[in-house]
Amino acid sequence: MTPRVAIVGGGGGVGASTAFNLLVRDAPYDVTLVDAARHMAVSHEMDLQHVLAQGASGSVAVGEVDAIADADVVVMCASVPLTHNRSRNVYLEGNVGVLDELAGAFAGWDGVLLLVTNPVDPLTTWLVRRTGLPRERVLGYTLNDSLRLRSEIADRLGVPRTAVDAWMVGEHGDGAVPLWSRVRVEGRPVDVPLELREAILAELRDWYIRHVALDSGRSSTWTSGHGLARMVDAIVAGDGAPWPASVVLRGEYGLDGVAVSVPVSLGPGGVQAVHEWPLAADEHAALHAVAREIAAAADALG
Repeated sequence: MTPRVAIVGGGGGVGASTAFNLLVRDAPYDVTLVDAARHMAVSHEMDLQHVLAQGASGSVAVGEVDAIADADVVVMCASVPLTHNRSRNVYLEGNVGVLDELAGAFAGWDGVLLLVTNPVDPLTTWLVRRTGLPRERVLGYTLNDSLRLRSEIADRLGVPRTAVDAWMVGEHGDGAVPLWSRVRVEGRPVDVPLELREAILAELRDWYIRHVALDSGRSSTWTSGHGLARMVDAIVAGDGAPWPASVVLRGEYGLDGVAVSVPVSLGPGGVQAVHEWPLAADEHAALHAVAREIAAAADALG
């Protein structure tokens, strides 16, 4: 049976990019675009039909919120409009209202939810509490932080970006914690010099601000869409690879009841395992510090 994916917020850039990337993957997906601005979803659906006409697999249609009930995976991109700002946290109050209106659709549902709506970590924490869904089936999308770290390391070391394995854990945002102790190039450990680390972090901390300042009205459309489609593949097929994702922890890393980005394995049903990698003392302390901030933000939502 062809996996069914409902993209809520499918009329936006990230949602439409996710749909496109799913349709051009080797395995077919039945994609449904759901959006309060239905005309935006219809516009993308009309366009995507001609992607299918060029040999893409699967199907695409426009639906309503009740499409969630039949979906194997829901990609949640719905959010308040983007603004010129310096932090994803400005969207917290507005986006919890958006998610609260949709939460009832998950009653009795047994699929996997990939949450893209920002700020993703407190909202993942809140959504698990609000819906009662098992924590394994609610994942916050945080891959982009690690991709940006890998790209910066590669560019500064003069190696291909695909040669670098590096990870950000913690928060999707300013509280992301780089795991310098686990940087690998072509599978070999690399000690990134302190001055290079500081330059890389300065670039990464400024990335979101510089991107938003362009006032394009879009977020990381292409990166997120491609990454989300790859994660859907991993959930459907189970690839055994570690992925960064925000998930509510139950004792892992000494944390409980709060969602932070950590390495996980994915497969049918969502999270198959949370990997507890040994961390350097400063990495562990930074992870706990940001977890306290995320928990406080989620607690304030009630």
